[in-house]
Amino acid sequence: MEGSFTGGDEYQKHFLPRDYLATFYSFDSGPVPEAEMLKFNLECLHKTFGPGGLQGDTLIDIGSGPTIYQVLAACESFKDITLSDFTDRNREELEKWLKKEPGAYDWTPAVRFACELEGNSDRWREKEEKLRAVVKRVLKCDANLGNPLAPVVLPLADCVLTLLAMECACCSLDAYRAALRNLASLLKPGGHLVTIVTLRLKSYMVGKRQFSCVPLEKEEVEQAVLDAGFDIEQLLHSPRSYTVSLAANTGLCFIVARKRPGP
Repeated sequence: MEGSFTGGDEYQKHFLPRDYLATFYSFDSGPVPEAEMLKFNLECLHKTFGPGGLQGDTLIDIGSGPTIYQVLAACESFKDITLSDFTDRNREELEKWLKKEPGAYDWTPAVRFACELEGNSDRWREKEEKLRAVVKRVLKCDANLGNPLAPVVLPLADCVLTLLAMECACCSLDAYRAALRNLASLLKPGGHLVTIVTLRLKSYMVGKRQFSCVPLEKEEVEQAVLDAGFDIEQLLHSPRSYTVSLAANTGLCFIVARKRPGP
């Protein structure tokens, strides 16, 4: 791994969704920093997509991984959600949960927490069914492409969401900046980008495998969003970090930004 960035082929061959979920999303029994990170993300998303927040018809989640927690709040305010990921295994994991297949990952603790934020933790089953109804498709994506969903072309969206993904998909700051421009191309003018970036993260562990990231500073993320054609409406810098042996980061950057109207 030293000296080389984890490429798409490595992700396709060696990224195991269940190892990733067990490491970072064991809400009840996982390491405390990982559980606190998940709760923080859910709180940010609740504030963003909850009452009085962002809403619209269509939302595209880029780099979903094998997770659904990131759209638990948005499924209440958007009618058509697209999930997407680069690897076949991650997309299969998403489909397994959406179709309620045997052995699907149990997201109940995270769904309960999201419902608790909304004021009614007892409606978690209803929330799960609402999400399943609103997710219309699961697509392959690559943020490094001009059309990240190629060959599929979707109508321009009201919102693009990407959490903890771009720093793993992009091999350099320049690539990250280009990827944000690619994401902007999926949005209507006036549409919103919602993103959480792990700061100064060089790599993370999934099982016994190490996957590389581009280490980003808060100021670099902020400038890249502005240069991609957005006005930042909200920026939150949190010092929260993962367990050092799993993912040595120095905090999180949460941004809500609005795409500027075209010329």
